[in-house]
Amino acid sequence: MVDTNLCRARLLVVSNRSPYSFRHIGRRWRPERAIGGLVAAVEPVLHRLGGLWIAWGDRPVAGSEKMPAPPDDPRYQIKFVPLSSEEVDGYYFGFANDALWPLCHYFLGKCNFSREHWQSYRNVNRKFAAATLEELAAGDIVWVHDYHLALVPQYIREREPSAKIAYFWHIPFPGVDLFRALPWRREILWGLLNSDFVGFHTETYVRNFLDCVEELAKIPVDREQGRVIVDGRRVKVRAVPLGVDVGYCQRLANSPDMQAKARAIRQALRSEIIALGVERLDYTKGILERIWAVERLLEAHPELKRKFSLIQIAAPSRTKVPEYGRLKRLVDETIGRINGRFAELDWVPIVYFSKSVPRPELTAYYQAADIALVIPLRDGMNLVAKEYVASRTDCDGVVILSELAGVAEEFDEAVLVNPFDIDQVAEAIRQAIDLDVEEKRRRMQRLREKVERRDLTWWLEQMLYEFTALSAGEESGARETASAAGEHVG
Repeated sequence: MVDTNLCRARLLVVSNRSPYSFRHIGRRWRPERAIGGLVAAVEPVLHRLGGLWIAWGDRPVAGSEKMPAPPDDPRYQIKFVPLSSEEVDGYYFGFANDALWPLCHYFLGKCNFSREHWQSYRNVNRKFAAATLEELAAGDIVWVHDYHLALVPQYIREREPSAKIAYFWHIPFPGVDLFRALPWRREILWGLLNSDFVGFHTETYVRNFLDCVEELAKIPVDREQGRVIVDGRRVKVRAVPLGVDVGYCQRLANSPDMQAKARAIRQALRSEIIALGVERLDYTKGILERIWAVERLLEAHPELKRKFSLIQIAAPSRTKVPEYGRLKRLVDETIGRINGRFAELDWVPIVYFSKSVPRPELTAYYQAADIALVIPLRDGMNLVAKEYVASRTDCDGVVILSELAGVAEEFDEAVLVNPFDIDQVAEAIRQAIDLDVEEKRRRMQRLREKVERRDLTWWLEQMLYEFTALSAGEESGARETASAAGEHVG
């Protein structure tokens, strides 16, 4: 349980997506709790502290409106920022996901640097800032999330110079040579530097950000202290890797229902060895590379035919973006070609689900899989790897992990691969199959210790320490909780 005594300030959480999505039923919109890492990470604090979550409601509204949440047991409120379809197209599908997303994931060739989209991004960020300023009171802390809202801190500080603002960037932050390609690089950096605290998942992203500030914004940085001085104001920059709710994962994993579902999955596949891939359908996630590696594995090791299968779960994502439609067609065609080449009447090498799977049900897949094949081409963190480990209460299983995922900086006991090297990924699968029981247990035990030590509670408490320092007018980032030193808090 999070120690909410660490922070007494009211939180104003600001993010693109609301913790609740809406489904149109008859003449009414019914709220449904959103599924995602941000909601799982942040909502527990608002449950305990109260406060306000400011977000786009993903539905038509005439103006700003509020909703108590959760609807059946209100603990905090959600304020919705109304956006037109034109604003969503320009800000969200345009600049955020057609420029910043590919740039930060090192896909420069996919970037569309549209001045019209940039103007829409600026306008929508001003809308979010205005909605926040309407609610801001003395002593509040504003907690802004992710690349969609990089200018919000600046627009808030222009109106309220003394505002206490924390910001967390959840995706990779690229190196200076790549970030300089963004025509509005200084504006994005300046937006972020109007925060008092800027958090990232890894030390690499912190270094990249500080390099960009120093070289592109021409502002001196203190790398040893993780600090930037801007107009006499100290900005703390720190890596705080997001964790998962280990207790929740373990409760699901230990439930007889989930264990029975895991056994049913294995029986249905009729394979001795099962690998699992779970992600949104996105070109950064390495889905094609994963299925190409399965093809290469079966070519090099025909004896694995009828013994090995991959379960690939790919939830549809950003369906209005043409790039994602093309990716889905290519994934569908490639899986069809490989299954057509290797499948037999009662066995297929790749079992493919093009749909979202509820989080509780994923536990059964985690427990059924001998191998978690987590090979994004670039990823800010990747919580699937951590959820898989947290769900393996039997200390069985192997994680094959892209060295380009943020979690790789913590998971050195995983089998690390370059996801662009298809032969290496195929060989890593073979290596994971051949690992002896004791070696698998040793690796998994070490991974479990790390996941338990820096779990979701640890991450939230680190953030609350930062907020407390902001409330007290002190420099943040001075300490870690006992859980960081090996003692679980909570």
